[in-house]
Amino acid sequence: MQGFDYIIVGAGSAGCVLANRLSVDPTISVLLLEAGGRDNKMILKMPLAFVPASQRPEFNWGYESEPDPTLNNRRLRVPRGKVLGGSSSINGMMYARGHARDFDHWRQLGNEGWAYADILPYYKRMESDWRGEGKYHGGAGPLATIPSASDHPLYGAFMAGAKAAGFAESGDLNGAEPEGFGPMDFNQNKGRRASSAAAYLTPALARRNLTVETGAITRRVVIENGRAIGVEYLRDGQSLVARAEREVILSGGSYNSPQLLMLSGIGPSDELKLHGIVPVLDLPGVGRNLQEHPSMWIRRLCSRPTGFDANFRFDRLAREVVRWMMSGDGVISGPPLLCVGFIRTRPELERPDMQCYVNAIGFDTKVWFPGFRKANGDKIDWINSMLHPESRGHVTLRSADPMAPPRIQFNLFSARSDLVTLREAVKIARDLMERKPFADALGPEIVPGPKVKTDAEIEAAIRNLAGTTQHPVGTCAMGHGPEAVVDPQLRVRGLAGLRVVDASIMPAITGGNTNAPTVMIAEKASDMILGKPPLPAAEGIYPAAA
Repeated sequence: MQGFDYIIVGAGSAGCVLANRLSVDPTISVLLLEAGGRDNKMILKMPLAFVPASQRPEFNWGYESEPDPTLNNRRLRVPRGKVLGGSSSINGMMYARGHARDFDHWRQLGNEGWAYADILPYYKRMESDWRGEGKYHGGAGPLATIPSASDHPLYGAFMAGAKAAGFAESGDLNGAEPEGFGPMDFNQNKGRRASSAAAYLTPALARRNLTVETGAITRRVVIENGRAIGVEYLRDGQSLVARAEREVILSGGSYNSPQLLMLSGIGPSDELKLHGIVPVLDLPGVGRNLQEHPSMWIRRLCSRPTGFDANFRFDRLAREVVRWMMSGDGVISGPPLLCVGFIRTRPELERPDMQCYVNAIGFDTKVWFPGFRKANGDKIDWINSMLHPESRGHVTLRSADPMAPPRIQFNLFSARSDLVTLREAVKIARDLMERKPFADALGPEIVPGPKVKTDAEIEAAIRNLAGTTQHPVGTCAMGHGPEAVVDPQLRVRGLAGLRVVDASIMPAITGGNTNAPTVMIAEKASDMILGKPPLPAAEGIYPAAA
């Protein structure tokens, strides 16, 4: 049995941060266990290749949801990263912090130290923002950000149409202007993906006090006398045990962290007994409170070429790959995003309830070449992602076998209000796309199609087509009530020496992509684990101070 001060299970968005921050002190030994493999394949570095990368079994665990009765019993694809960096190595790289009110809400739920003023200093510490150091941004952190391009030939026409529809233009959706349409920040560095592995783990790999093991399937947390003392894991067909002198930290994400707790006897006792697992701690909230951002898309043809489809001709795309490899720029270096919007579907709301991704390409686009495959044609894919759903799902065990994927039940529209909100967002998107001059650049609607008009028809289309934005949170929620799994210090309630540090601790989902908040959570947790005082709260900030 090897001994370490800290054992981190999961080298994803949070685990890589913890491995870096905890191993800065050379007297502290850290073991990082990752069930997937290395992140050294070129396709993982290419920003434009995130869709095909996320579909490859070598990089993706390939989870699938249970049939969802609110989606006509459809199963949804649930991609999760299977490499160092976790899902930050296969996601769309979008950097969205969430609205200030999201974190103030966490504090209002009783989670001291998690208000916007408390967490903003950690966002600043982690950033190497393209704007440089400022009131809302950091300039020297590990995680680089860049702005999405605003030179697309349709950008100006879109923004004019958005203003005509009554929406504001924002120059900083992660700062003092968190509402409206504008360019979005992305995690990239010199034309390459800036995953948590690239930003945090790679610079720390040379440290002698940090041990990283890939292909390591953690089977259970070893608990003695009410304390987590280590983990049992499988690697290369061999069962191993590692001892944690200080703490075991679970960073497997919103599906695998609750799964591992339950495999270790921590969770709803009745459910554990069904799988022959002896309960160690009855913690009914484990796996509950699953939250996701439901999404619905609209696709329209463009009435004139925009240039993007032309770049997918085989010879041109090959040339762009070479250009990217040599210089880090060109078509390959950025996701095909026109802009992003954070909007309210009802004016009385206190914060945006919808995130709109306006993509300058159809996600069905494929490489083409004259005589072999026809050109796809330029399209606009508009995705509405609902930010604050009322519906809740859950994660449960499939069996006591740690190799078996967990059962994921979204219940995506169990609250009818969520379906209604997404329906109204479809109407808003359609209205904006009919505003000139943007409307002049668009052709007919393909999805859901011009025949889908009434409220009932739109709702039926949503049930047939909607998915998630792949932002699962909440299954090991932070709080104080009977359903809470961890306390505000992220310690598992009722046990010593065990924490959960990942997106599963969010008591309520943030209003935007969840990767950046997950990195922030790990940054803040690293100070908690090391017993450091929290960074001083920010002052004079908007809108948290309003």
